[in-house]
Amino acid sequence: NLLPRASALANVMQPLVYRRMGRAERRERAELALARVGLSQRMQHLPSQLSGGQRQRVAIARALVAEPAILLGDEPTGNLDSQTTLEIMALFDQLHAEGHTLLLVTHEAEIAEHCDRSIRLVDGQIVEDRRQVGRHARH
Repeated sequence: NLLPRASALANVMQPLVYRRMGRAERRERAELALARVGLSQRMQHLPSQLSGGQRQRVAIARALVAEPAILLGDEPTGNLDSQTTLEIMALFDQLHAEGHTLLLVTHEAEIAEHCDRSIRLVDGQIVEDRRQVGRHARH
């Protein structure tokens, strides 16, 4: 969740405060993260001034700015229209191609198809564990 009274830039800078990073470096890294997700022109906008897809990209930039070993996404496209879902999944595909590890939780089969590996749970039990062969599989 984004801070509603903070700009996109301030939202992305927030995790870096806890690292005791200087303001100039926080700002520079946050600007780069927002540019990476295509939001250079929206840095000063509040969440209420952004579309659902733009808010989702701000959240992704906020996660990326901390350079995590694994990027976690819990229903990352759950509240988005089909076009915005495609844009977010294209961004995830790009991040994966750059070597980022992503772990997505979804109820949508179309989203799961983007993944190299899909683990299906029913009532808390693994009922399927399959590796996908296709455009994302590493050989």
